[in-house]
Amino acid sequence: MDQPSPDEGKPEQRQPDRPEDRLRPEPIQYAAQPRPISLAHPVVAGYNGSSSSRNALAYAAGLARRLDRPLLMVYVTSPGVYCEPMTGQVVGLMRDSDSLERWLLNELDQAADTSELEVHVRTRRGSPARELASVAAEFSADALVVGAPHSFWHLLGSIPGCLTRNAHCPVIVVP
Repeated sequence: MDQPSPDEGKPEQRQPDRPEDRLRPEPIQYAAQPRPISLAHPVVAGYNGSSSSRNALAYAAGLARRLDRPLLMVYVTSPGVYCEPMTGQVVGLMRDSDSLERWLLNELDQAADTSELEVHVRTRRGSPARELASVAAEFSADALVVGAPHSFWHLLGSIPGCLTRNAHCPVIVVP
């Protein structure tokens, strides 16, 4: 006369009566935001916080809306590596990517109307011209929009000048 026990078929539950269970904190689980594996032909906007890059961001948002393409906002930071003078140890600086992305999206909201616009944000480390050209090539960008440098004479050796010579998509420089 085998009768099933009332606990049979139920998942085992932990009893918090044991002292070692009360001292051990529950693991924190973070919900990861899924990033798209492929982003088809976006309009890439390089942003660095300057007034001309804010104008470029507004122009790129309007262009993405007119072309019915996603907007890919790219912020390139310095490599963040320096050598400690006393010990000679190489130190890499960590930046909070979540707060940086929130700041970038806030800047976009202030610069342009984002309604009915698919927006993606990427941060990279390294040379701005090299990284922007790399992102544009990686996603087969329809256009790369950047802000103009402050001086006309600075245009040839600047990031926009390098991009116009090396990028594999149209580069739009906005004053």
